[in-house]
Amino acid sequence: MKILIVSDTHGRNGNFKAVYQAVSPVDMVLHLGDVEGAEETFASMVKCPFYAVAGNNDFFTSLPMEQEIQIGTYKAFLCHGHYYRVSMTNQLLADEARARGCSLAFYGHTHRPMIERNQDVTLLNPGSLSFPRQDNRKPSYMIMDIDRHNEAHFTICYL
Repeated sequence: MKILIVSDTHGRNGNFKAVYQAVSPVDMVLHLGDVEGAEETFASMVKCPFYAVAGNNDFFTSLPMEQEIQIGTYKAFLCHGHYYRVSMTNQLLADEARARGCSLAFYGHTHRPMIERNQDVTLLNPGSLSFPRQDNRKPSYMIMDIDRHNEAHFTICYL
């Protein structure tokens, strides 16, 4: 199983389209907020399940603020992260995911890609496809692969 994970596209849809075409086929797409009105465009573009949550810049949207989904044998918590103060610490997010029985917590907001293990929860941020803030300033996304042994592997990728 192959999952494309993106965040913080901020209405600039060209990079999403380019990434989706480059990595397809995928079995699922996750968008972790700050879609800024492009959720229907993205959902119609992909040929697989598409999950998206609202970010702090997603005004007038019907997107949920948070979601819990099943990805293979993993229960995953999706959010943008701003309600969990992820710009300062990931502890609140890890605690929330753990309280929900999730072993994976996907979030955005910081515009910095990151994979972090917090006891029994893996925290994952694909960074931003539009306005990256990490040192190399390259737009980033993440690929999650689940192998034949049902083990998840995560790769941070750059445009």
